[in-house]
Amino acid sequence: MTDVVVRPYRPGDHAAARALWVELAERRSGLYGRSAGADPGAGFEDYLTRLDLSGIWVADDPNEGVIGLVGLLMQGTSGEVEPIVVAARRRGSGIGAALLKHVTGEAKKRSLARLTIRPESRNVEAMKSLHAAGFDLLSAVELSLDLHPAPSTVDDIEIQLHGLRFRG
Repeated sequence: MTDVVVRPYRPGDHAAARALWVELAERRSGLYGRSAGADPGAGFEDYLTRLDLSGIWVADDPNEGVIGLVGLLMQGTSGEVEPIVVAARRRGSGIGAALLKHVTGEAKKRSLARLTIRPESRNVEAMKSLHAAGFDLLSAVELSLDLHPAPSTVDDIEIQLHGLRFRG
């Protein structure tokens, strides 16, 4: 990760950050065998207008430009990391860890009591990375009932919690 700097997002980062958002949307959708939609980057425009958005930082490589993105949402004395994404070609090189370290420092500067993150249950790689970064307190579980299930091209994974079986 030499020479990569984590710095505040600037308007000139918009195209690269939106492209990272597209990667994230496609990855999340792909975990469930679904399409990310006609314009998976449109969500980034909505994200930039969120009132609870406290900051956005990018991982900037002098040779490649913006290769990672992390944001901090604030709700009272709690913060949420959303999103965190590293360009696929650079995953596994410590950039995600650097982004998490930075956003954790920012949360501490803001005197937040807790910092949460909500990875997709099927994203085992992300879960392992987040756990290694210290996110080991299970603070909430979100359960869903799919009211309009679409055929999935991906097999469900099984997760056990408190002796109950869940699909992931």
